[in-house]
Amino acid sequence: MQLGYHTSGLQNHRLDEALRLLADRGVCVVALTPDVGHLDPFCSSAREVDAIAALLTQLKLTVVIETGARFVLDPQHKHEPTLMTRDAALRARRFDYYRRCAVLGRDLGARVVSFWSGIDHLPGPDSQQLLRDGVRITCAAIRDQGLVPSFEPEPGMAVATTAQWRQLRSDLGAEAPLLTLDIGHLYAEWEGEPLSVIPPLVPFLAQTHLEDMRRGIHEHLLPGTGEVSFSTVLNTLHDSGYRGPVCFELSRHSHMAPIAVDTCIRIWREVLSAARR
Repeated sequence: MQLGYHTSGLQNHRLDEALRLLADRGVCVVALTPDVGHLDPFCSSAREVDAIAALLTQLKLTVVIETGARFVLDPQHKHEPTLMTRDAALRARRFDYYRRCAVLGRDLGARVVSFWSGIDHLPGPDSQQLLRDGVRITCAAIRDQGLVPSFEPEPGMAVATTAQWRQLRSDLGAEAPLLTLDIGHLYAEWEGEPLSVIPPLVPFLAQTHLEDMRRGIHEHLLPGTGEVSFSTVLNTLHDSGYRGPVCFELSRHSHMAPIAVDTCIRIWREVLSAARR
């Protein structure tokens, strides 16, 4: 497995300095969210993108693209508009953002773009068709750039659980995305013991997110402050054959990023060291 960290937890750092901070500590994957402060997909120049691509190569960092920027599309409303937005013009802005992220991913040498559905504020008979169409269009835009689309179930959104992702995958067939599994979300939604939930999902995993969390509460916590059993989770992933990125997502800890990164690395190394004994 590959140790990674999200730039959403490094928002008080310039992107080049954030990448060096991770590489200096032995992190090998960066989960990059194009955002207002980190390669804004609406403003960044080709020169800026090329410079980051060169730095990633220099630092030997693999990059995966995340798309969870909070206010990049609407400075007033978090994560809006989304695939579930009824207004066609607003919905088109979400598609454009995903397309721009895929282009950035291509130029940075990424393999995967992760995305989610958004909240369905007006549930109705059109909801499932809206979801399927939105995911289908997004997957096509990502694949057009030669990248792999990966869908993340998010608590509170139209697709909140891995069971709902499975239904979406069944509905879309060959057009379906792979899965981005956030371990903390398994606790927030409490889909069952990770020891049982994770293994059947591993064949579909493009990437994995990790943080601490408590049952029934969607709040990303520093490892050691919630209920996640990191030894169980990491050993289950490994024993099930997963060898992809495991990216810590501490999006509320930018104010203490160096400490948060070090804490995650310590947990990672402790678990791996124990597994080798």
